[in-house]
Amino acid sequence: QVQLVESGGGSVQAGGSLRLSCAASGLTSQSSCMGWFRQAPGKERERVAWLFTVTGTRFYVDSVNGRFTISQGNAKNTVFLQMNSLKPEDTAMYYCAISSLYGCSTKYEDNYWGQGTQVTVSS
Repeated sequence: QVQLVESGGGSVQAGGSLRLSCAASGLTSQSSCMGWFRQAPGKERERVAWLFTVTGTRFYVDSVNGRFTISQGNAKNTVFLQMNSLKPEDTAMYYCAISSLYGCSTKYEDNYWGQGTQVTVSS
């Protein structure tokens, strides 16, 4: 059984930083794609950062580019999200997603998901 455990969320003031962590267990090999999604109340879930582990290529949604950094941990299927210069509009539940297929997909059924960690940014 695959389990993803996230940590690192919390409450900060605008301009602050947080670092999210995600570690997966139950996978026998390194996934080809790991990423972070977020969902704010009343909004759809959006992918904010993802990493194609085969090449090390990183992708970011425009709204976080230059402020967030996704990285891969030394342990298999671990991923981090360093969030700097946080804004109130970054407030959301953040979810770690690790692909169950080859490649990166936004489809719910193509990923393993963490339970979510809340990030709240106050102005």
